[in-house]
Amino acid sequence: MKYSREDILKALSTVQDPDLKKDLVSLNMIKDIKISDKKLSFTVVLTTPACPLKEKIRKDCEDAVLKIIGNDELEIRMTSSVTTVRDNTPVLPGVKNIIAVASGKGGVGKSTVTSNLAVALAKAGAKVGIIDADIFGPSIPVMFNCEREQPEVKVKDGKNLIIPLEQYGVKLLSIGFLTPADSAIVWRGPMASSALKQFLSDAEWGDLDYLLIDLPPGTSDIHLTLVQTVPVTGAIIVTTPQKVALADAIKGLAMFRQPQINVPVLGVVENMAYFTPEELPENKYYIFGEGGGKNLAEKYDVPFLGQIPLVQSIRESGDSGLPAVLKEGATANAFTELAENLARQVAIRNAKFESTKRVKLQA
Repeated sequence: MKYSREDILKALSTVQDPDLKKDLVSLNMIKDIKISDKKLSFTVVLTTPACPLKEKIRKDCEDAVLKIIGNDELEIRMTSSVTTVRDNTPVLPGVKNIIAVASGKGGVGKSTVTSNLAVALAKAGAKVGIIDADIFGPSIPVMFNCEREQPEVKVKDGKNLIIPLEQYGVKLLSIGFLTPADSAIVWRGPMASSALKQFLSDAEWGDLDYLLIDLPPGTSDIHLTLVQTVPVTGAIIVTTPQKVALADAIKGLAMFRQPQINVPVLGVVENMAYFTPEELPENKYYIFGEGGGKNLAEKYDVPFLGQIPLVQSIRESGDSGLPAVLKEGATANAFTELAENLARQVAIRNAKFESTKRVKLQA
């Protein structure tokens, strides 16, 4: 007996998205069902190109429909459309998800994590950008090997727009592109906030799946300016395992959780989790303590996104301007897995929580 489109949809309604815990049909992830004499084809639209469960979903779909189609040929196309629940705002209208990357204190590798996350997401096929909001200590130009470049400016509808630079598939803006590399930026808080607003509203970002905001350490005017200017999808907290870093990371996490700010925390990243010598890649030495980031995530009931080892090649990659995730090995795998976990948490957040709104704080 020949099967119908309805038969296929009924079979696929038994297949769940492992993260969202709903079936693919009700999530509207099944598209373009085509039935011919000896062939069935359809498309599965994933919530992110960085989906680590892609092959599991494909296999589950195969198992579900093979019972119906018998010996007919089966073609399953896997594509993706990154989810968003952003409010429509005039600022960054083409950006689906704005993600703040924060830390309680400096020196925990926040910019390194931001850079490698962005490149890993771009490698997976996502459209990605970075705003270097660490106005007083910009690191992104060095980490992307473009510290001597300057963005162009174009006039659109009578307004000057900055054109972000692009490197390794990631769009970039940093105050470091606009000031001499050997000059100190001596600004008061309002001037720094004004620079961030310009990067958000006076730049041509186009369509992006993820825009990562590399925030300065601590909690400052910059953080408030960000959440007041654009609806932030969520924040990730970068820490190292030692007690002093964790104490400051808690403050950063608590800031986003304040009722008047209420930005979802997508997870915790533990950087410099353990030291691995290059000549002994299987050895792990927990020189800053063990499991601090994971314990922090468990205590505050937020996802633990992953551990990044302390290895010499990460430092060398940052200094040379070639992010470690572009090379092969355990370090690249750690950053790739981190990006996959972040993409999953964004999809889960968008499925479970209401749209993000800009923060309105009382003066």
